[in-house]
Amino acid sequence: MTPEELVAGHTVYSCVMGSRAFGLATEDSDTDVRGIYLAPTPLFWHFEKPPTHVEGPADEQFSWELERFCELALRANPNILECLHSPLVEYADDTGRELLSLREAFLSRQAHRTFARYALGQRKKLDADVRHHGAPRWKHAMHLLRLLMSCRDLLRTGVLTIDAGSERERLLAVKRGEVPWPEVESWMATLATQSDDAATRTPLPSGPDRARVADFLFRVRRESALE
Repeated sequence: MTPEELVAGHTVYSCVMGSRAFGLATEDSDTDVRGIYLAPTPLFWHFEKPPTHVEGPADEQFSWELERFCELALRANPNILECLHSPLVEYADDTGRELLSLREAFLSRQAHRTFARYALGQRKKLDADVRHHGAPRWKHAMHLLRLLMSCRDLLRTGVLTIDAGSERERLLAVKRGEVPWPEVESWMATLATQSDDAATRTPLPSGPDRARVADFLFRVRRESALE
């Protein structure tokens, strides 16, 4: 079975991500599709295992095998967690809907560390652009600010919200380069401090509910084997 056939015939969930999911889309925004496929259990009985992810077949499309997706979500990978909270769900079968019902099981205080680490990596790239070119890539600066907001609000409320909401226009002004870089830097620093403060009294549990996710994966694999 080819990777393309896995995505075409065994997708359990797909959604739109990027600017369209974040409420930051403009006329020239791409449509980024992210999906999860369930490789049939018998494929794992061969020496050559099914792929853990597939890029394509459409432009701006990327999918993960269900187990790999869950592994990354349990590690609080920001991009993965946000896929489960997209307001733009394109498709979900019974397995996909059950996965969505489990999305709180993946949320924990680990998100503070993983979101902060990802943000730091992105910030270093922006700083390098400023040093070498005199300005950052403003679109990337906008998305980093939006991520920092999501992290802060997740730690404060225990709920992951990815839509920019009332900050949409201010963020789009950053994307257009209308906000001076020092002001953007100050905004980023404030959001990071707010996240650190929220982490000290967050309602999130110390770790994800691995047992609940493991039970889900076991049942899904068993049902696939029996088909």
